[in-house]
Amino acid sequence: MNINFAGKAAIVTGAAHGFGRAISLALAERGATVWSCDVLAEELAETAALCAAAGGKCQVRVVDVREREAVFALVDEALTSDSQVHILVNNAGGVLGQVGRPLEEINEEDWDSIFAVNARAAFYFTQAVAPGMKAARYGRIINISSGAGLGISLTGIQAYAAAKAAQIGLTRQLAHELGQWQITVNNIAPGFVLSNPNSIRQFETYGEAGQRALVERFALKRLGSAEDIANGVLFFASDYASWITGQVLSIDGGKL
Repeated sequence: MNINFAGKAAIVTGAAHGFGRAISLALAERGATVWSCDVLAEELAETAALCAAAGGKCQVRVVDVREREAVFALVDEALTSDSQVHILVNNAGGVLGQVGRPLEEINEEDWDSIFAVNARAAFYFTQAVAPGMKAARYGRIINISSGAGLGISLTGIQAYAAAKAAQIGLTRQLAHELGQWQITVNNIAPGFVLSNPNSIRQFETYGEAGQRALVERFALKRLGSAEDIANGVLFFASDYASWITGQVLSIDGGKL
């Protein structure tokens, strides 16, 4: 399967490390002009350097995806430079340093901040790219949720599980709304992957026995990688997935 994105422009959010970095690199290696954003400037620069070393094109911008004006400004800049955004990957998310606590202890800010970065940001970016994609009658939108959005969250964070489920619902709704313009909207629900500092810290708290027990819950008996998630994005963004929309792809090693 030869996947090539020469002549196409892509936006990837949450690209400073982990999934976002792997996705940015995978798209850039295959010819896309990639616009990668995050709030972590130094790590974002490393993403750009890796893309350049691979012979790819990657522009990086520091953007807080919770801020609508900043989101639209990035999309406008990408459109000014490349005339069209062909691919949008809404990867930004996470738990923002929170840990699992009883629901009685959760305040409004705790809840809203996680919803803002995991669900609202995906809506803002899609809202910003939709007019151009409609005009071109072409677009690939891929949202990165989590197995937590399909079941429960190992983090124990109620807002994270709810926000990822909301993002999956948004995926299905937007697929229905945008399909007439040949814009596909799909979702990837990753399993447990050691892709960022939070997931690594979480894995370490399980101890050796807990780590073994977690791995045993996967049919493939091993953890996945950020590249496994990027491969799913490549498929959804390609012409091979042109008649697939509103779907959720679990990339989780066969979670039992």
